[in-house]
Amino acid sequence: MGAADNQQVPELGGAGSHAVPRTNKFSSGKLTRLQMVDDEQRFSDKLSEYMQQRWGLADAGFDYNVVAVFGSQSTGKSTLLNRLFGTRFDVMDEGQRQQTTRGIWADRGTDAMPVLILDVEGTDGRERGENQDFERKSALFSLAVAEVLLVNMWETMVGLYNGANMGLLKTVMEVNLQLFGGSQGSKTLLHFVIRDHVSSTPLANLAKTLRIDMDRIWMGLNKPEGLEDAKLGDYFDLKFSSLPHKLLQPENFEQAALALRSQFVDTKSNEYVFQPEYKRRVPADGFPRYAEAVWEKVVSNKDLDLPTQQELLAQYRCDEIAAAALIPFRAAIDALRPRVREGEIVQGLGEVARTARSQALGAFDDQAARYHSEVYAKKRSAFVQTLDGELHALALNQVKNALSQAADTFSSQSHKALEKAESSDRSFSVVVGAVRKRVSTWFNDLVDSLTIEGAEWTLAAEVKQLEAMLDTITAKLREAEMERALKQLRRQAQDTLSEVVADRLNNPDEAMWSGVMAGFDAANAEAEQQLRRRMDMAEVYGGEQRSKLQRALRSGVWEDMVRALKEEVADQMVLLKLRSKLEDRFRYDEAGLPRVWRPSDDIDAQFAQARSAAQALLPLFSRIDTSASSTLPQPVSAAVGTFFPPGFDVERSLVLISASRQRELGKRFGREADALYLEAKRAMVTTQNHVPVWVMVLLVLLGWNEAMTILFNPLYLVLTALIAGSAFVLHNLRLWGPAVRAVGGLVNVANDHVHELLVEAVNRTDPGRNRDAPAEGRSRRQARSEEIEMDPLGDSSKDSSVSRSSNSSHSISRSSSKSQLHT
Repeated sequence: MGAADNQQVPELGGAGSHAVPRTNKFSSGKLTRLQMVDDEQRFSDKLSEYMQQRWGLADAGFDYNVVAVFGSQSTGKSTLLNRLFGTRFDVMDEGQRQQTTRGIWADRGTDAMPVLILDVEGTDGRERGENQDFERKSALFSLAVAEVLLVNMWETMVGLYNGANMGLLKTVMEVNLQLFGGSQGSKTLLHFVIRDHVSSTPLANLAKTLRIDMDRIWMGLNKPEGLEDAKLGDYFDLKFSSLPHKLLQPENFEQAALALRSQFVDTKSNEYVFQPEYKRRVPADGFPRYAEAVWEKVVSNKDLDLPTQQELLAQYRCDEIAAAALIPFRAAIDALRPRVREGEIVQGLGEVARTARSQALGAFDDQAARYHSEVYAKKRSAFVQTLDGELHALALNQVKNALSQAADTFSSQSHKALEKAESSDRSFSVVVGAVRKRVSTWFNDLVDSLTIEGAEWTLAAEVKQLEAMLDTITAKLREAEMERALKQLRRQAQDTLSEVVADRLNNPDEAMWSGVMAGFDAANAEAEQQLRRRMDMAEVYGGEQRSKLQRALRSGVWEDMVRALKEEVADQMVLLKLRSKLEDRFRYDEAGLPRVWRPSDDIDAQFAQARSAAQALLPLFSRIDTSASSTLPQPVSAAVGTFFPPGFDVERSLVLISASRQRELGKRFGREADALYLEAKRAMVTTQNHVPVWVMVLLVLLGWNEAMTILFNPLYLVLTALIAGSAFVLHNLRLWGPAVRAVGGLVNVANDHVHELLVEAVNRTDPGRNRDAPAEGRSRRQARSEEIEMDPLGDSSKDSSVSRSSNSSHSISRSSSKSQLHT
């Protein structure tokens, strides 16, 4: 094949202008043919590459045609194709009669002809002998993929059965019925080209003979059930052309070849062969896969259903196209997906989604719409579901983030708005409704931006979910508003009740509980009035709910009052009140003046009366008396469930001081009262213990001389005045303690100084015996000083030892001094 690959296609008509171009414009002068099926029946895996890179047909869509040649070996099939389409298929060496084309070869026509030409191995070759397997398979393959089947034969073969390949044609037509069955999709043009037409027999007569032979063959076919009345014209169109002898009439041959070529090139010609009814409806980019699938079916001897093969091809190609279209789509979406998953609300997400979806569908439709319509529709629907499924998931995540943000925004802004509107008369629905409208509008705008026209999914459920969430939050806001109102009203009532309770219990009398209950009734009435106004503003209209809030307010105000009462009747507070009552009755008279006890007063009786009056307050403080209340039902236990909430333990709240506490407080108060009584007794005794007059007279008589001495002696007088004045000053300034400590310090310093003088005197009287005493004393004092300096934080034992050693040293020194003085 190497020599054949380099053969030049001779010009038709010599040097004339009507010549077939020698090269293919897509090959740049290089060979572009491809052995699609080799002689071992193996299909080439390079067909897709050649369709795209060598032939430039991959993007042709349906604007391309397929032509195959059929005929006996060495009848000039390749030469015919080369003359008609400018291809470079190998031709037979005229010096040798042998097989040239083996298998099936493919090439594209020149002059940008969108035609794929198949050069099929000839039939009845001696190389294959009686093995007609490949002939049948190649003919079947050609019929399946080609729109125009060129039947190449010599004039002398017309009228022959085997020579004209009528037996093989019969097989082809039988297989055609098996291929298309009753659902014929397209016809096939059988174009008979009669070569070496040199006789005087007109072409019309030759064509008539061939038509009769074809009709006879058709009538003798074993037609499938249901196709017994089928006609030849339902499946095949017949066309006839003839060419003169190439060697004997070369110029006529070239002219006839050019005329035949125009039938494949000139679209305006009435003889143009590529008609719409011959189209196989296989896009060019899917032809390699389609041809390979058909060949596999043919080789495997399985039933070949061309419509099924076209559907399979459509499925395969649509899946490929969808996968390719998903790549840029997912690239655009995946760039935003992490941000959405992190909870961000991505602006412009809907526009990006719509653009990516539109581009993906456009890319899919541009290529997939050329395939089998039903398969394309199904695959497009599945592709749309895939796109919408991913976009729906992304949109749901975005909406989920929006729901969370909308709920938070609605809750926070509503709280702030309600706090600002508390002093105004704006109702709850007006305040919260304004915030809800803003949030709903924002959310609906976001949902609308995510809506995709034509998508099967909607976000109506999420909108309803938002409304449900806002209803729930509104209910919680109303409940929180009521709780806040209850707290505020209880706080106001508590401030009022605290003053009333403190005032009444600090001035206890028989009308104490009447005053407390009156304060409770007034505070509770004011709180209930304010509560009704707040409930109207919050649009709490349910009777049961309003009653529940009112009972909660009453119980809260009652509990606050009880808490204030218990603070006032704490142990120390009760003792203080009892002592105050005792002192008021015992230390002050009826006019409120302090009592000055005289020996003639009956202090015991007065104390007994005061103590009884004070002790009488303890039972009064121990239990709340609600009989004077104009609000509480009587008995108070009947208020549970009507005035107070069900289950409220009002009886327990009435007890302020238990019996055991009363006994303990009584004992403690008794001890304090006894102390007050003893103090009063002691004051009475003090007033009775004064100095008698005779003692004063005796002191004057006995001290007369000493007094005169002091008065008439200036030195004594001045000294006495200084001492008396100093004592007066120290007494008024309360400096007796510092003065005593200062005098003690001076005495100690003087004592040490006198001691040192005595030691020095002793050392001077006996220097020989005591010459080491001063050094020893100094070393002992220095050691003691160093020991103290080295251990300033020493324990008490060290300090005591140092003190003892110092005392012993002083005692030794004193004894030594005394002995020296004695000597």
